Amino acid sequence: MPLEAIEPRRLYRQVADQLRHLIETGEYGVGDRLPTERELAERLGISRPTVREALIALEVEGRIRIRVGSGIYVTAPPAEEPMPGEIAGPFELLRARELIEGALVREAAEKATAEDVAALDDLLHRMEDGTHPSPETIALDREFHVAVAGILGNGVITRFIGDLFDQRMTPYFARLSEYFETGQTWRVAFAEHQAVRDAIAAGDPAEAEAAMRRHLQQSQVRFQHSFGEDAGLGKDGRRTPAKSAPRRAAKAGAGSNGRNHI
Repeated sequence: MPLEAIEPRRLYRQVADQLRHLIETGEYGVGDRLPTERELAERLGISRPTVREALIALEVEGRIRIRVGSGIYVTAPPAEEPMPGEIAGPFELLRARELIEGALVREAAEKATAEDVAALDDLLHRMEDGTHPSPETIALDREFHVAVAGILGNGVITRFIGDLFDQRMTPYFARLSEYFETGQTWRVAFAEHQAVRDAIAAGDPAEAEAAMRRHLQQSQVRFQHSFGEDAGLGKDGRRTPAKSAPRRAAKAGAGSNGRNHI
């Protein structure tokens, strides 16, 4: 009997597969409302970001439609089956970037010249006027991180950081951006980039690493808000609890179809 390579399935893909199976077998029909993000996380015993990644994957496939403030609904199956594939989830990618870029920016702070800092300043000037999300602001975001890596003078590292950033250029990440990235979050991210630049300009490796890690950690936080269930962004771009979370949760529960297959 021929053997096939065994590939690990990322957790969010396993969740998406389970939900897709329930839809395909009729447990949830077209127009039915799925349990809320919170309920799915509790039933499966996993984090809500993982559930969110699974839901985004299914929406990109055309299996469900997320209506912010209303719920998650099953849609008619797509005319063509989506291409299968194992890609990094957004949170997995951002965690990897936090570790890698947090380490390399320390050396960048030690090596940066006045010309390097001037190049970062030019990028920040162009970023400040950007309207996000847009191809232009995403390109500037990429250029900033690649420029920081470029300070090390190692072409392999520079290309690697660019390639790592480019892994966000997927329908999954685009849909997350559509839901969670706004002009306000861009202004907050701009300030985080400015803090990285300031630490590099000051020649402070420890603060440069801390600033880069804060930036990429907050990037994760910005994608961790629920689909309008119980949280919003405060003026500083960070999570703030909604005043009516219990009422919203009760309302969401009242509208579910009562199934407990997950």
